[in-house]
Amino acid sequence: MKRDLADFWNLLWEAALGLCAAFAMLNVFAPPQDLPWKPLDLNRPIGQATAAKVDDFEISRVAAPEEIRGVTEACMQVLRDAGVEVERAADRDDGGFCVVKGAVRITGGDVTPLAPSGLVMQCPLAVRYVIWDRQVLRPAAREIFGSEVASVQNYGSYSCRRIYGKDDVNARPSEHARANALDVSAIRLEDGRVVSIASDWRGTGPAGPDARPFLKRLRDGACRVFSTVLTPDYNEAHRDHLHLDGAPRGLCA
Repeated sequence: MKRDLADFWNLLWEAALGLCAAFAMLNVFAPPQDLPWKPLDLNRPIGQATAAKVDDFEISRVAAPEEIRGVTEACMQVLRDAGVEVERAADRDDGGFCVVKGAVRITGGDVTPLAPSGLVMQCPLAVRYVIWDRQVLRPAAREIFGSEVASVQNYGSYSCRRIYGKDDVNARPSEHARANALDVSAIRLEDGRVVSIASDWRGTGPAGPDARPFLKRLRDGACRVFSTVLTPDYNEAHRDHLHLDGAPRGLCA
């Protein structure tokens, strides 16, 4: 009996050592963007753990002011470490329906400008935008159109309304009501060309046939970092823009 118990503990010890060795190897050789315990680096490719790391900066609806301040400052520091200029913006609360916590505004730095500029958004959404800009949008523009990106045309982020602008009082608030969504309408390239969602989604518009693979690549890449990505393929309400948000639920369409 004592021998059996000793053998059991020896096996358990060997298994623990094996797990420790495997973890050490993983920690050293696996890409940091695939490991949840590694810090978020906006200069690294989108990995298996990237979206989850951004989620760490999400703020609950019942968060205390101290928590909001601490989490938002940590989120802003990630942006600053990546060369993005960002400032704190005023939060909003209309009594429970339209609530924005941890609001920030991107003001410059190493990021493609939004046009119009000065958008107020939750900090995690700003992080998602920068990742998408660096790891998806810019490489796609260079490879497909041979041009850098001048600006991302948009319909805004904050809007105190229900989903799709419905009048139904039972409809849930849009992610725009939390400044947690961005509607991209077109991409303006530095060579002067404009790739419009409304005109070029099917590849038959003014931007030419390259527009279709370009925009589909933007959609596919966005689905790896944003929670919800809606396109003209989803419904008529999104015929002229890409809806990108950080909602708890996920949908790519």
